[in-house]
Amino acid sequence: MGLTKQYLRYVASAVFGVIGSQKANIAYVTLRGGEKGRYVAVAACEQVFIWDVRKGEKVLILQGQKHEVTFLCASPDGIHLAVGYEDGAVRIFSLLNGESNVSFNGHKTAVSAMHYDSLGARLVTGSRDTDVIVWDIINECGLYRLRGHKDVITEALFLKDKNILVTSSKDSFVKWWDLDTQHCFKTMVGHRSEVWGMVLLNQENRLLTGSADSELRAWDIDYLQEEKAEGETKEKKGKTLLDDDDHDEDNEEELDESPEERILSCKKAGSILREARDRVVSLTADAKARVIACHGNDSVLEIFTVLSEEEVQKKMTKKTKKAKKKAAKAQEEAAVEEAAEEEAVEPLVERTLKDEILRLTNIKASAKIRWVDCLSCVGGELKVALLLQNNTVETYSLKTSDKTPTANKTSRLTLGGHRTDVRTLAFSSDNLAVLSASGDTVKVWNRSTLQVIRTMACEYALCSLFVPGDRQIILGTKSGKLQIFELSSGSLLETVDAHSGALWSLCLAPDQRGIVTGSADKKVKFWEFELIKDEGSSSGQKRLTLNHTRTLQLEEDILCVKFSPDNRLLAVSLLDCTVKVFYTDTLKFFLSLYGHKLPVLCLDISHDNTLIATGSADRNVKIWGLDFGDCHRSMFAHDDSVMFLQFLPKTHLFFTAGKDKKIKQWDADKFQLVQTLEGHHREVWCLTISPNGDHIVSASHDKSLRLWERTREPIILEEEREMAREAEFEEDMAKGDAPVVPGETEGEAAPAGKKSMETVKAAERIMEALEIYREESRKMEEHKYACQNAANKIPPPKPNPILVAFGNVSPSQYVLDIIKKVRSSELEVSLLVLPFPYVPELLRLFNSYINQGLEVELVCRCLFFLLKIHFGQISSNQMMLSVIDELRTNTVTKVREIRDVMGFNNAALQFLQREIESKEDVMFFADATGQLEEKKRKRRRRERAILTIA
Repeated sequence: MGLTKQYLRYVASAVFGVIGSQKANIAYVTLRGGEKGRYVAVAACEQVFIWDVRKGEKVLILQGQKHEVTFLCASPDGIHLAVGYEDGAVRIFSLLNGESNVSFNGHKTAVSAMHYDSLGARLVTGSRDTDVIVWDIINECGLYRLRGHKDVITEALFLKDKNILVTSSKDSFVKWWDLDTQHCFKTMVGHRSEVWGMVLLNQENRLLTGSADSELRAWDIDYLQEEKAEGETKEKKGKTLLDDDDHDEDNEEELDESPEERILSCKKAGSILREARDRVVSLTADAKARVIACHGNDSVLEIFTVLSEEEVQKKMTKKTKKAKKKAAKAQEEAAVEEAAEEEAVEPLVERTLKDEILRLTNIKASAKIRWVDCLSCVGGELKVALLLQNNTVETYSLKTSDKTPTANKTSRLTLGGHRTDVRTLAFSSDNLAVLSASGDTVKVWNRSTLQVIRTMACEYALCSLFVPGDRQIILGTKSGKLQIFELSSGSLLETVDAHSGALWSLCLAPDQRGIVTGSADKKVKFWEFELIKDEGSSSGQKRLTLNHTRTLQLEEDILCVKFSPDNRLLAVSLLDCTVKVFYTDTLKFFLSLYGHKLPVLCLDISHDNTLIATGSADRNVKIWGLDFGDCHRSMFAHDDSVMFLQFLPKTHLFFTAGKDKKIKQWDADKFQLVQTLEGHHREVWCLTISPNGDHIVSASHDKSLRLWERTREPIILEEEREMAREAEFEEDMAKGDAPVVPGETEGEAAPAGKKSMETVKAAERIMEALEIYREESRKMEEHKYACQNAANKIPPPKPNPILVAFGNVSPSQYVLDIIKKVRSSELEVSLLVLPFPYVPELLRLFNSYINQGLEVELVCRCLFFLLKIHFGQISSNQMMLSVIDELRTNTVTKVREIRDVMGFNNAALQFLQREIESKEDVMFFADATGQLEEKKRKRRRRERAILTIA
């Protein structure tokens, strides 16, 4: 059966108009050959934009899939960028080519915190699902999941010198995790509200936390393991804190220090008061932890500097001298006889937190700050990048060495987007220019390059259109004015006081000689274009103006007006949920369309004047006949208000946009949904269709504008519905109960991976490969048996077509190839889903692979995991004992061989290094740095031991 009606697919083409999404942070990155502090990475809905802040240009776009970006973290080497998404996925992008080859899937909800370790070999991620997962970047797999927090994870940090992790959460706790044993050994309960951020200072001997009040709390970290190793006794600090009645709050904050403390202890060192009174929104430090930047919900960024030990000692010496002078002066002023009786007392100057952390300066941004990142450069220069709440990026620079440093604004990225939501869009008649207007500006974009052609200041715009000829534009504003702009000069030609209420809608007359406007003042006004002499022009040029001709007074506020294409009728939607149709020439009433339960927000009339479609806040779209006003069909269109509706030119197909983030195409003849365009992450306010119908531009509350293009690919509705059902089924399968690992209890540590559609499919592919292996093995056995009993030679059976397609590989090699193709991060969960009847066959294959030396590391990883999860069934199976015994001897032998080869290669590389050093008389920089750090560490241990003895 042939296609009776052909629909063509619309696909997403580009995202523009967004400079930086508010959901994810801003991060400095380094591109190849680029200078430090020149490039910043920001989220742009599901993509990541790399901006050159000096030129104000996008230099790289990291393409996402469909979920919004929620966190960014640059690797220590500057080559990679870790990106966390709304669905809990993490992808590692290369900044050299913008591609992503590594992805992790372990969280159930949005990633809220990420951090690399100092080598960049591990990545820790925290999520809204309260779990913390540590990932191995090199092996591309999850190491373990840490459970314990009861609310969103706000920060997670590795310690450099120790295998310890510290995490903070909105549950008000800071937890310390020993990664060797994967358990929480300490919980700090000193905060009374959410912990929103934290940084490590003073070579990780101090922790600074930001909470919901104006204090930044500092905690001294004392590492106890070293002292134990040197045979020192540990003092119990639990009781001494309760002696002083003046520090009740501090006492409560210290109660979590139990006498059985190990590894480290935390003691509150004091607080730094911020100027802001609200919560800490973000708290960050530079790479060396010498500068701290924090801000609240306002536009002020507070910057503090952390003094080094030498600087603090100098300051304390000056303080002591000043105190001595003051004491001596006081002694001289006292009575002589009293001075003779008293002995001179050495003034005591206490060292406080204010002596170590000083307020450097405040930076006042142009709007409320959402995220901050700072970077220390050579010469004591500090670069600060701010992502503001109004879709703007600002960068500042200041000299930290100055006595009173002042911040200089170095760049501001504003051109590529609006400060507020775009409320109206319009296409030019030649399909090349797109107009977008928001609460303060109107921009004209080139559709092909997506570059801004003109930016003009305006009032709060609600509706817009291009004047025929595309040389002027007209905006309808919230204050009821009509603003006329000239595009060539970018100037405001005239502001017309059209209405006394909000001007919700305007429509171009079909004869292109004028417009009609509808407003909240209950009036419909008709205007004609007119050319008058420009008084400001010396050459006597004429300019466009609007001449008011007629007014139609109605009983309710007007929300939308539309001419019929033949200029015979005018449709007006009112606040009383009805649509009234009038004759254009006499303004006499013709029809009333009632049936919606809430006001009609949008409507459009088809090209042949036969249909009118209305979209309402009651989430329904109704299709009416324009001859008699009969309702052809009422369709439940969106899960929230229908905000915009427009017919495709010369068709009965129309598009609707809703607050449910979706754009849908409908057939007004067959009353069916054709396709759904998903991409926006917030409410869709408006859309516009190009005059030729090939392009659609939509605007959303997520600050983005999206361009959709019509392709030549036809849509078969039955196939679309089948695919939608399959996607829903797969989603339900992936959401099913996670497989339980036998023998593992619900504790703090758990496997990192999670069941997903990819892991289920990977397990199915492994099962199919094992089925093919069994089938081929059975065929070969039968052939062998037949050859023994037959006199003539029997030809071998034909191999499976799949094996032929893979290059005539052997069945066992095919199974190994399938296992190798499973993503490293999904391997364990895929094997966990695998039913046990397939495991014995797999173990026999593993034995042959190890004997042949094929992928020994991968095979050992699979083998150990299967033995762990199926230990009971394998050990109770007598048939498996011989296989397990062979595996034990073969595995140990092969792993020893690999270890010996690695050891030999390592020794050879060390020998070459020594040869180069002896020839060039130069020590490798990395080793020199490491040896220097080791010397410093030993010296600190000696000093601590001497102080303890004293």
